[in-house]
Amino acid sequence: MVTAIYPGTFDPITNGHIDLIRRSAKLFDKVIISIAMSSRKQPLFTLEERVELVKSSVSDLTNIEVEGFEGLLADYAQQKNATVLIRGVRAVADFEYEYQLATVNRKLNADLESVLLTPSSETSHISSTIVRDVAAHYGDVSAFVPDVVKQALINKFKK
Repeated sequence: MVTAIYPGTFDPITNGHIDLIRRSAKLFDKVIISIAMSSRKQPLFTLEERVELVKSSVSDLTNIEVEGFEGLLADYAQQKNATVLIRGVRAVADFEYEYQLATVNRKLNADLESVLLTPSSETSHISSTIVRDVAAHYGDVSAFVPDVVKQALINKFKK
């Protein structure tokens, strides 16, 4: 059984993330969506809110688990008996960063392989940062996030 981890802050989860989660669920026996505490990024949503938004967004998938984590990803993967890290790569700049992370994670945990997935053409332009910016200016984020996330953003940015 191959367990993969898809780590990130998911602040908020986007249709791009969901695309990668659905595709990963077809590739691996079990996928753990691991939501980083990430206090240095000062997330818009609390860890608990992000976990609930992700769970709501992928509740139809049976081989997915969602949980928060803190600490080194390589150690966390070892605790979860995961041998694969899933990472999304939208552009060349993403690849350079992900290459560095993959190398470091492999040094910290020799059994951990990184799998880089490219987004679908429909979601390649979406990022959590852009979604937050659009929502903060009361723009329509319907095309970028599930309805539950759209509503959560509306609630966060009420006038």
